Order: sequence, then structure tokens, then C-alpha cells
Amino acid sequence: MAEANSKPAEHTSLQITGMTCAACANRIEKGLNKLDGIKEANVNFAMEKATVTFDPLVTNVVKMEQSIQKLGYGTVKEQVDLQLIGMYCAACAAKIEKSLNKLPGVTTATVNYAMESARVAYNPAVISVIDIQQRVEKLGYKAVLKEEQSDPAEHRKQAISKQKQKLLLSIILSFPLLWSMVSHFSFLSWIWMPELFMNPWFQLALATPVQFYIGRQFYVGAYKALRNKSANMDVLISLGTSAAYFYSLYLTLDWAAGAAEAHHGPEMYYETSAVLITLVILGKLFESLAKGRTSEAIKTLMGLQAKTALVIRDGQELTIPTEEVQTGDVVLVKPGEKIPVDGEVIEGSSVVDESMLTGESIPVEKKAGDQVSGATLNKNGRLMVKATKVGRETALAQIIKIVEEAQGSKAPIQRVADVISGIFVPIVVGIAVLGFVIWYLWITPGDFAHALEIAIAILVIACPCALGLATPTSIMAGSGRAAELGVLFKGGEHLESTHKIDTIILDKTGTVTKGKPELTDIIVDSLDEALFLQWIGAAEKNSEHPLAEAIVSGIVAKGIKLPQTDEFEAIPGFGIRAIIEGKEILAGTRKLMGRYEVSAEHAYDTMSKLESEGKTAMLIAVDRQYAGLIAVADTIKETSKEAIARLKQMGIQVIMITGDNERTAQAIAKQVGIEQVRAEVLPEGKAEEVKKLQNQGKKVAMVGDGINDAPALAMADIGMAIGTGTDVAMEAADVTLMRGDLNSIPDAIYMSRKTMSNIRQNLFWALGYNTLGIPIAALGLLAPWVAGAAMALSSVSVVLNALRLQRMKL
Repeated sequence: MAEANSKPAEHTSLQITGMTCAACANRIEKGLNKLDGIKEANVNFAMEKATVTFDPLVTNVVKMEQSIQKLGYGTVKEQVDLQLIGMYCAACAAKIEKSLNKLPGVTTATVNYAMESARVAYNPAVISVIDIQQRVEKLGYKAVLKEEQSDPAEHRKQAISKQKQKLLLSIILSFPLLWSMVSHFSFLSWIWMPELFMNPWFQLALATPVQFYIGRQFYVGAYKALRNKSANMDVLISLGTSAAYFYSLYLTLDWAAGAAEAHHGPEMYYETSAVLITLVILGKLFESLAKGRTSEAIKTLMGLQAKTALVIRDGQELTIPTEEVQTGDVVLVKPGEKIPVDGEVIEGSSVVDESMLTGESIPVEKKAGDQVSGATLNKNGRLMVKATKVGRETALAQIIKIVEEAQGSKAPIQRVADVISGIFVPIVVGIAVLGFVIWYLWITPGDFAHALEIAIAILVIACPCALGLATPTSIMAGSGRAAELGVLFKGGEHLESTHKIDTIILDKTGTVTKGKPELTDIIVDSLDEALFLQWIGAAEKNSEHPLAEAIVSGIVAKGIKLPQTDEFEAIPGFGIRAIIEGKEILAGTRKLMGRYEVSAEHAYDTMSKLESEGKTAMLIAVDRQYAGLIAVADTIKETSKEAIARLKQMGIQVIMITGDNERTAQAIAKQVGIEQVRAEVLPEGKAEEVKKLQNQGKKVAMVGDGINDAPALAMADIGMAIGTGTDVAMEAADVTLMRGDLNSIPDAIYMSRKTMSNIRQNLFWALGYNTLGIPIAALGLLAPWVAGAAMALSSVSVVLNALRLQRMKL
């Protein structure tokens, strides 16, 4: 006999990636069949598909995917972003999220109430987007694909306009009822009161459209919630206002039956329901307006894009929308225009303002062969650019994507608020019923009207809207402001985690230093310096060594023209030898000088001093006579010292890690104020260093260029990649520092700390408001209309507090 709680076996399909042969399929099949709860698993190598029959009480699709991943393979998962229409409060968002997460084939579903959106990761072999949309519609809401939603901002504008119209009508109808309420207060009895305002029929005529036309949205929302066995803000508002309205209707009919000859009837509560609805509508309007401002960062970024592009096709110049530019198109960019797409300059030269991407105010010179990014500003030259990345592939589009994903994601701290919101409404209804019973039976026996007022006040004051808005609005505002500062958090969880960091590991090359060697020292023995540099430059231009390139660039930058080279020889491990204008030029190490019997011992001390400063020095000889030396160094970024000082002030331990030799590493570290150095560490060794620190209980952030540092970036609690503006989507990192400036590290930590502080303030206010408000209402110290005003104010105050992050100064 089957157990009462047993469920029939379920079937699912998983699309598998990474299989290379039939043995892979057999391995996965065996692995799945070993899982508890799997009744049968078959893997088809040709179709790259697993078909599984399982017991849903024992296992689920997530466990199967994890098992497949442990075996070294992957599963195909797709992600869809939906715009949700019809949510009235945080409980609506929690209900949709909970329902979507229960759908077979859905891996994760995250609903953001503040952005009115959902992000769903799902298995396309099991469920489709249409199935997901239908589930949302079954719950009483509408889900539209963001791609189909031409302009979510336009939808928001229309909704706000409709709310304003309803609010105006509600105010007009409620004002006479509010005026009539003045008669309830003896200290305001001197105010003139039209007799008509006190007539029950007149009050009924005013209150009815407010209750059932203006307040229809609350009844619809409550019905949908209760139909799906949940409760939300609409349930509380509907219960509270309906109780006041229908009790007043009962009093009106009773008065009409027994005392119709009287000019005005008994004390009624039409104003309670009407004013409550008006205040809630007003609060929701303020909330919508404030919520709209939290996505200002996205709007600002989108506004940076060029609207049109001048392309050359078939020899003709055509002005087309930027979205229609294709990879390979040649785009003409005139002075003063924005570059429409990412590409390579094929003709012309100019300087380009890249401050919107890199934060650098100094324009960058661009010539043929250089890369340019879309939305940057061409200052003074005419450029022909071949499009290499268009549409969603451009640097700016990647930035917008990262910011959108961060704003749409859910920080771990929000889960607490979601759980509380989910159970809050049923508890509040219970407290309201209990409050009514206690007042009606014991405190004011038989006074139905007063007991009802107490219950209404409890219902209204306890709406958990502020609680639901507390975290997402702060995440949106904080991540948006961080993006403006050149710090891209890839998700709310990273924005939350960054504030816990107590140890920073910095890669040296390209992070602390510029990553590009420069000519730093020129020491000439007896020759004319210009002639000395001419010969060295001419010799080194034949070498492919990165240091040679730095020497040549430094010499050319001084305006020195380089003569032709007659002979050239690279001597690995020693240096170079060249013949220029009949002179033999040697440039290289001490060993090179010894090999050609050049007496240069008197320069060795100077050479050692330069090397102790982290520079690479080269001895120069002309016709086997010592002529001087030059030094090249990967110079320190101007802001590195300041940034490290800021990190120390924040109480963060700073460690530099590099593959370079100990002497060079110590020299660089000393210049920027870093005491702890790990030198001669291989890329895989960097991840080990991160692990060692984590084992000591440290919260570690690794900062690197995202390429050879990828293992360490992935291992760290927070991986920070130095971005250049052309490759911002560094997969190994949790945070991308767009500006390549180490000051972005303390900026990121500061924004994380401020955002978390803001979230805590919001949660404290929201929870404190409900915790204090309920007992105050239960004690009879809060009129229902005051409770409604306070409830509306709490939501607005939480959003306005979050918006302070958008004005955060560093």
C-alpha cells in the first residue's frame, strides 16, 4: 500500500554540454543512476541529452545538474528577463518568485519588486518562456519579455499618469468626507460644517466610487492573492477599508429605516475607508516616482550612446540608426561627434575623450591601427573607423548589461526581508482579529465601532511595503552610483560582500604599475646626448623585446630622428649589437660588456642603484668604449600610492604579489607604501596565496588584470579586475574597475559599506515601523487615517533614503 505522502515519479530532460564520445555519455548515465531518488537515467550521446525518471520527494533537477557538473560536464540553461505588470507590493513579488521557483525546469527565479522585473534561469528542454509567462498570468499578473517591451520607462509613465488621475478624483470625492470628520473633534467644533456633508446618503454617494472604482485595484489584487493561497498588502487594505465602508453602510440603512426625518445620522466611518484609499494611492504614486529615479544610472548610460552613424557603403555616405551598423562597416566620425560603435581606426588621426569609460579627463591620441570605443567623443580630427563590435557587444552595452544585472539581482540580506514579508500578512490579520475581540469583549464591551477602528488601524499600519523595498532600492541606487564612479559590481551579492573585505592582494604589473615600460634614466659618459640617443634608438628599433620598444618610444618622444642601421644582431641573454653610421653599438648586460672586453666596471654601482629602484638598466658602448647607460622601468601609476594609503586608513591589509624578482618587487612596494610582498610567484601560485590567507580567516579581495590572474580572481572572496574600457566583461571577476586606477578599490569598498549601511537603515526603519506601529494601533492610540498616512510615508521614506546613495560623494 502506497504511503499517503508519496508522489508519482516525474520525468525530466537535460541538455548536456562537453561530451566528446560515447564513454562520456556512459559516465554521466552511471553518475546519475547512482543518485538517490533516480529511478532511471538514459543519456543519448548523439542528441547530447539525458532523460531521467525520478522521485521528486528525494531528488530534483538542481541535484542532477550538480552531479553532472562534478563529473566535468555542463547542462544547457537559458535565462530570460521579464517585465512584470500588476504588482502592488513586495508580497506580490515574493508570491511570483516562490511560484516560479516551483516550476519544473526552472533553476532559479529572482523577482525584483523595485524594478518590476523577473530574471528566470530555466532548462529549455523542460519548460518554455511561454509556460513561465502563463504561470505569472495564472497568478493574476502579466509578464512581458523585456525585448518585446519597447520602453519599460514609457509603461511606467503611463501607469503614473493613470495613478495621478485616480488620485485627483479620489481627493475630490474624499475631501468633503474628511471635512465631515472634523466634527468628531470637539476642539475643532467651531469650524463651519455644511449640513449636507453630514447626511449619510451624501457620504455614501461620495465613498462608493472611491471604494469600488478607485479601490478596485486592491480588491482585484486581494482576490488574486487569496485564490493562490497567499496574502499581500491588497488583502490588508481591502479588509480594513471594506470593514469601515460596510459597517457605515449598515448604519446608513439602519438610520434610513428608523430616523429618516433627521437631517444627519449617526457617526459613520465612510471617511476612514475613503481617506485610507486616497492616502495609499498617494503613497504608491510617490513610491513610483521615487523608484523611477533609482534607475537613473541606466538612463544616463543609455543616453551616452550615439543615435546615428555615418557609414560608407558602395562608395556612398549614409546616415543610419546606430542599431543598424554591422560588423565590418566603415564609419566616418567627424570632429565633435560621438563614435557610434567599437572599432579600429583605419584612416585619420585625432584625440578622443574617453572619460565616460575610463574616467581619464585627458583625451587620448588615436591613429590608424588604434582601437576606439563606442560613445567616446572624437575631439578634433576626422576618423575612418572599421566596426568590430556593434549592438550588445560594444563596451558601453556590456557596462549597461552588468549594471542592469547587478540592479536586478538579489543580495543575500534581501532573503531575510522576503521571508518576513511572506509570513507577515497572515500574522497581522490574526493580530487585527484578536485586537477586535479583546476591545469588543473586554476593554470597551459592546462598542463595535471602536473595536472595528482598532482592527482597521492594525491592518493598515502593518502593510509590509517598506520592508519589501528596503533592499532592492538601495542595491539599485548603490550599484548605479558605483557605475558612475567606474566600479561595476556584477551582482547584488558582490555589492554586499565587498564591505567585509579586510585583506587586498594586488598584482604588480598593470595594477600597481602601468604595465607598460618607459624610458626613465639616461646617463651619458662623454658623448653628446642627442647623438648617444640617436645611435641607441636606431639599434633598439630592430629588436622585438618590449624593453626595446619602450626605449625607442622614449627617444622618439624627444623629437630625435633615428638613422638607418647597417647591421643588427640580437644576442639572447646578453643584449644587442648593431652597426650604425660606421659605429659599433653595444647595449645590454654586464656579461655583454665582458664578452666584448668593454671596461665598464666604474658604472656597475650606478647600475645596481637603478636596479634597486626596480628599474632595468642597460650599459652602452660605442666602438667598444663605455659610453653611458640607460634605464627602463614599468613605472608606478600616479594614483597607486594615494590609493594604498586610503586602503590602510580603512583598516585593510595590503599585500603585493608578483612573478618578478624580489629586488624589483621590494623596490616597487617601498615606493607605494606596501610592507608585505610575495615575489617570484607563478600564476597558479597566486591562487594558493589567496587560499592561505582565507585559511587564516581573512576575507580576501584579489585585484589583477583578469588574464594570468584568473585563478586567483576566482579563488578570492571578491575578484576585482582592472578594466580598460574595451573589455569590461571579465568573467573571472566579481567587480570590474573601469578606470584602471587603484583608487577605484577603496571607492568600491566605500560604496559597498555605504550601501549596506543604507540597507540596514531601511530594514531598521521598516521593521521598527511595523513593530512599533502594531502595538500602538492595538492600544487604540492610532486613528485609521493616521495609520494610512504613516504606512504611505514609510514606503516613500525608505525609497528616498536609498536615493541618497545616488548623491554619494567620495
